[in-house]
Amino acid sequence: MSTVEDLAEQRTRKDEFFKNHPHSPIPYDQREGFRGLSYYDPNPDLRFVIPLSEHAEKEELLLETSTEGVRQYLRWGEFRIEIDSEQVVIQAYRADEHELRLFIPFRDRTSGSETYGGGRYLDLEETDREGEAWILDFNLAYNPYCAYSEAYECPLPPGENWLQVPIEAGEKNYEPN
Repeated sequence: MSTVEDLAEQRTRKDEFFKNHPHSPIPYDQREGFRGLSYYDPNPDLRFVIPLSEHAEKEELLLETSTEGVRQYLRWGEFRIEIDSEQVVIQAYRADEHELRLFIPFRDRTSGSETYGGGRYLDLEETDREGEAWILDFNLAYNPYCAYSEAYECPLPPGENWLQVPIEAGEKNYEPN
């Protein structure tokens, strides 16, 4: 997130996609009344520029899915950050050794109340870097498609990414209008 205006523009584009695009996860019968997603206000304290502590051994990990399936990932590395004076470790995964994107599924103290109970995601692309450091911006946390429709299968965050702090940034619960 470079600016609050950039984040607002991104959210507007996403709302437009969800309301009008044929590949929207919003069920068709809910789109006419769709007024946009709900978000926390931008919080600069939940944006970090930090190195990834890459794991020497990339262990395979099977993540359960919202439809009782499993998906395989590699435990790629971890970020160590401080949130509300608490030390937090969050794991980053890759689907395979050749993928460049980092996938960060997580739950936090807002999951199931203010945010989707199944957890939220962050995706970090190579463009989300400043030198050797990554930009870990929870303002970009989003709900998986299964938060909008049971027609989707989504990986669930593993226990190691169940954070014991609230992450009051990014998308909130989806409430159909």
